Amino acid sequence: MRPILLQGHERSITQIKYNRDGDLLFSTAKDHVVCAWYSVNGERLGTYQGHQGALWTVDVNPTTTLLATGAADNTIRLWEVKTGRCLKTWDFPTAVKRVEFSDDGTLLLGVTEMRMGYLGTVVVFPINPDIEATQAAEPLFTITMSGSKATVAAWSYLNKYIITGHEDGSVGQYDGKSGELIQDVQAHEPDFLITDLQMAPDRTYFITASKDKTAKILSVDNLKVLKTYVTDTPLNTATITAKKDFVILGGGQEARDVTTTSSRQGKFEARFYHKIFESEIGRVKGHFGPLNTVACHPKGVGYASGGEDGYVRVHHFDKPYFDFMFEVEKMASAQRQLQ
Repeated sequence: MRPILLQGHERSITQIKYNRDGDLLFSTAKDHVVCAWYSVNGERLGTYQGHQGALWTVDVNPTTTLLATGAADNTIRLWEVKTGRCLKTWDFPTAVKRVEFSDDGTLLLGVTEMRMGYLGTVVVFPINPDIEATQAAEPLFTITMSGSKATVAAWSYLNKYIITGHEDGSVGQYDGKSGELIQDVQAHEPDFLITDLQMAPDRTYFITASKDKTAKILSVDNLKVLKTYVTDTPLNTATITAKKDFVILGGGQEARDVTTTSSRQGKFEARFYHKIFESEIGRVKGHFGPLNTVACHPKGVGYASGGEDGYVRVHHFDKPYFDFMFEVEKMASAQRQLQ
């Protein structure tokens, strides 16, 4: 695969997101700028400027008309995708670490940082899809984290649950209408924070990445751990591919933790694991620092990664990727043909 290298940021990439059709890619970095790109050729479509602090998170609604961003300037901003016009700004006492639209685009959640005496929260705003409409000033409800702070959050299918990942390695399940805690489980090793949480295409299960060097797939309904992927490096991000049964993991030893040259080798790669059999099947090199974020094309034809080196790399899968089959899969396929 020959990657398309996107050079539009001056500092490390924090999150990348495809829109639902997969033709656009949005990226945020610590340089205060949001970039929009054509995913097919890497051409930059434009930028969204207005934040006064490092950008942490971005999401786009299902119709690609509204864009939400969260930043270290303690705001969530809502943008019109087409024009770059800022439609609404919500202010908070601390930084916003994650935003995500619900599957139908009618709700927006935001995860705020625990800092300066303020507890971490998850806020949920109603969203009017009409660009000219006045958006609500106050959230529908706020979930206050009295224990370990939430670092990431996502919507389940039909907006039924809000799933949160926490600093202590636990995962929480909250009611999507009231914000009440339903249950929580210790999914990862205690004291190793969950760095990423991404839903499967149908939102019935999700994958988490953690600094404990593992990624895990959990069921949305009962938070049961279904699969575990073990690596040799702290993970910052994980995503589930569409079409094929793979997951893509990214991470790497941080610069301040690196003591020898050998410990750096082989750590800055996108790692592909078989979703069912939990085995590593390959790696893609390219970044010159830890991978902070990976996202899979919604149609399963490629993926993109963003790193500490400030680059976004867009990959379009070659034919061998779609032809690849595990030995177990080959045997099952042969048996079906015999029948």
